[in-house]
Amino acid sequence: MKTRQELTEILDFIADYATYLLASGVHTSRVIRNSQRIGQSQGVDIQLSSFQKSTILTVRDDATGEAVTRVVKIPALPISFERNSDLSSLSWEAVDRRLPLDVIREKFRKLTAKPRMDPMFVLMVVGLANASFCKLFNGDWVAVGIVFTSTLAGFSARQQLTKAGVNHFIIFILSAFVASLCASSALRFDCTAETAIATSVLFLVPGVPLINGVIDIVEGHILIGFSRLINALLLIICIAIGLSATLLMVKNSLL
Repeated sequence: MKTRQELTEILDFIADYATYLLASGVHTSRVIRNSQRIGQSQGVDIQLSSFQKSTILTVRDDATGEAVTRVVKIPALPISFERNSDLSSLSWEAVDRRLPLDVIREKFRKLTAKPRMDPMFVLMVVGLANASFCKLFNGDWVAVGIVFTSTLAGFSARQQLTKAGVNHFIIFILSAFVASLCASSALRFDCTAETAIATSVLFLVPGVPLINGVIDIVEGHILIGFSRLINALLLIICIAIGLSATLLMVKNSLL
């Protein structure tokens, strides 16, 4: 049997836990399962309904029928599969070992406080990955090198604009423009310039929102699924705007 204060404490923690997962790129059903496992470890029932910007959570004590409900804002966080895996493991550990709430909260704090990957390392890996796309689409080695350097410029712009708190739609337009403009230098060389320009912006494609949107719709979470797909579509349009600006400048109004 839980008091109202105990239910509120459980709700506060699960709200932080669930919104952190949602912000880090986890599809809705997985967030619900993980949250319910933690609720089960505390002897309460968890109901969760999520939207694009907020989540509604209800914690209910089956023994007394007492329930507490709260609407929580989803924070803006970078996508992290490592954090998602660690936090999912925490939910299993909580239910398997019946951990008390204080222990779960401390483990959650330590997991979320872990340092993220070094930005320079991420920059280099993204550059190599995008250059690989160029080669995959039959780009020659000159084009691959140009795409690599263009991706470094575009992704660096994205990192700096994100730190500055610029609107993410503007970030995508400017990053696509910077990357494609740098890649347009391939037109001065005897190489597959079209492939270089086209693949220079692929690092911006919002794959996680697209995949999560489809998963959410298939699993019955229609509202957040369509919200994620619409958001991904808007980001793709922003990429197209940035790329189009470059084409209008360097391809003699090709569009």
